[in-house]
Order: sequence, then C-alpha cells, then structure tokens
Amino acid sequence: MAQSRCQICGERELVSSALGACADCIRDKTKRALPFIREAHIRSRIQFGLPLEPPKHGVRCGLCVNECRISPGERGYCGLRTNKDGKLVHLGGTSEKGIVQCYYDPLPTNCVAANVCPGGTGAGYPRFSHSKSGPEYGYHNLAVFYGACSFDCLFCQNWHYREMASHLTPTMSARELASQVDEKTSCICFFGGDPTPQLPHAIETSEVALKDAEDILRICWESNGTMSLPLLKRIAKLSLDTGGNIKFDLKVWDEDLHKALCSVTNARTLENFRWLAEYGKQRPDPPFLTASTLLIPGYVDVKEVTNIAKFIADLNPGIPYSLLAFYPQFYMDDLPTTSRKHAERCIEAARKAGLQNIRLGNVHLLR
Repeated sequence: MAQSRCQICGERELVSSALGACADCIRDKTKRALPFIREAHIRSRIQFGLPLEPPKHGVRCGLCVNECRISPGERGYCGLRTNKDGKLVHLGGTSEKGIVQCYYDPLPTNCVAANVCPGGTGAGYPRFSHSKSGPEYGYHNLAVFYGACSFDCLFCQNWHYREMASHLTPTMSARELASQVDEKTSCICFFGGDPTPQLPHAIETSEVALKDAEDILRICWESNGTMSLPLLKRIAKLSLDTGGNIKFDLKVWDEDLHKALCSVTNARTLENFRWLAEYGKQRPDPPFLTASTLLIPGYVDVKEVTNIAKFIADLNPGIPYSLLAFYPQFYMDDLPTTSRKHAERCIEAARKAGLQNIRLGNVHLLR
C-alpha cells in the first residue's frame, strides 16, 4: 500500500495522506501541523453537512465536552441541536426523537468487553445470569446504534453514522426503542457513533425498559466519554445497579495527537474515566469499567499505549484493557491493518505499565 509523505519532516513510513503529518511531528511540531489537521477535519465534516467546529456564541447546550454555544440558525457540533428564536431546540436525542438503529446480537456476544461481560464469551458471573437460562445461550443483546457523535475521528470504524446525523430523521422514541426488549433480551448496549449526543433518549429508554423487565436486564455503554458529569452519573448508576458495563474508548494519550485524529480534546474523557474508576469500586466483580484503544499504524504507537496503560493502572490495575487491531476506514483508508509485531509490542508495554487484564481484539485483521 502506497504511503504519503509527512509534509513537515519528509518521513514516508505510515503517514496518512488525510493528515499529511506523522505522529511525531503532530506531537512535537504541533503549530506546523495545524493547517494540515484543520484541512482534514474540514473535508470530513463538509461531506456530510456537519458544522466545521463547535460554535462558540449563542445558546449553550452543555451535553458534552464541546460546550456548544449556538447562534440562531446554527447547529451544534453533533448536528442535533439548533437555536430557534433564542431557544435551544433538539433535532434529535430526546425521549421522542431518537436518531437510532437497533438489532439483536445473540449471546454470548462478541462486543469489545465480551471477555469480562456476564453475557460475553468465556465470562461467567452466576449472580447476574438469567434465572431461567443458566448459561445465556438462546438469549440476546439489544444493540442500539446512535447516529451522531461528539468527535470527528478520521479513522472512524463506524463512519456511516454521519449519514444518519446529516439526514436528521428520527426513527424511534425512547418508549418505542424500549419496546424492542423482549423475554429473550439479557442486556442493552448503547453505542454508535456515540450515545453521548443522545443520552437523554438512551437514559429514558433504559428506565422504561427496566421498569417493564421481568428478568435480569443489564445496561451497558460504549462511548468516547465526553458527556457532562450529571449525565455520566446517571448512566453509571444504571450500569452499576443492573450489573452492566461501561467501556470508554481511550483513543490517544497525547492531547495534540488526539485533536489531530479526533478533532476534540481528550481531557473530559480522562476526567470522566477517573471518576468512573472510583465510582466502580462499589462493584468490583463483574468489572464495571473497561477501556479500549485502536492500534492505528503510525499514530497510536507504543508511546501512546504506555501512557494510557499507566493512567489506567494508577487508577486500578485490574481494569480490563482491550487493544484492537485497526482496519483502514474513512479518511485514513490508506494505512495498512495493524501488524502483529505492533500489537505484541503494545501488549507488552501495557503489561509493563502494570495492567493485569489485557486483551487483543480483531486478531483476524493482524498482518
């Protein structure tokens, strides 16, 4: 696969043409890399008619780290909020307007946290199992895919959510989504895109479903972790009380590199993860909190994984950590898949940092 050349240092190895700069230059020569970074995110947003950056003047949203302040006629960064006559109007993500798709995923599920989830592959936690079923074969997870995000990841593995966000066609109210829970539904997993821009919808869905549930129903989340603290506390309680799991994507450690790849700071994500690690001490088993990192060739290197792993280990060395093999997608489709050597070096780095529960996912993608 042909590789681009870094426009700053001239390096050719594992440089995505979308960014035009290598990881070292983004980390160490950030000002010189900024024009390339801005251009990359402008292209990725214009394609779907989404705001180029979080607006900073007008009515405050406050759902996530972007803290959008929206002027009349503008939309927030996620695309789901606007300002109409000086008032914040929700185009999606409320109890009545969910821009969402769902499907049943048979258990044991193959989700990122599968190795530690009570409904996952190879994990058994009897006190959270169905009284009717013992092992949960024959049961399923209700997988809920939300069509919006608070990030703009150039490597997004589920980038098609942007089409849902740009069309702004609500598909299900919270009550309608909750009605998809049947007698064989063991858990609900909210992901996307990201659930953050539509958390009011997801929270009400959970509350309605739990009220009507006749058996165990776990509530789980996969997120970039950018939600406000009040919303974080609500989803944390739902997962803690039901035996569910919260998985954060800790995409990159270095903030400048994170902004280059995802357009947004990782400060809120790390702050929220720290809060969850403390909160989750109330339920050490099964694991309440897990983390994952996608091993993007040339960008998410041993240095990044080491720092992320040290951060997690300082909070709790037992927190499960998944390293995921990368598949070329979206604007970083000119990079190769993760090499086995890269994955093994990162696993060893996470282990040396003090983590006790490390898993390699998407093994079939390794080259």
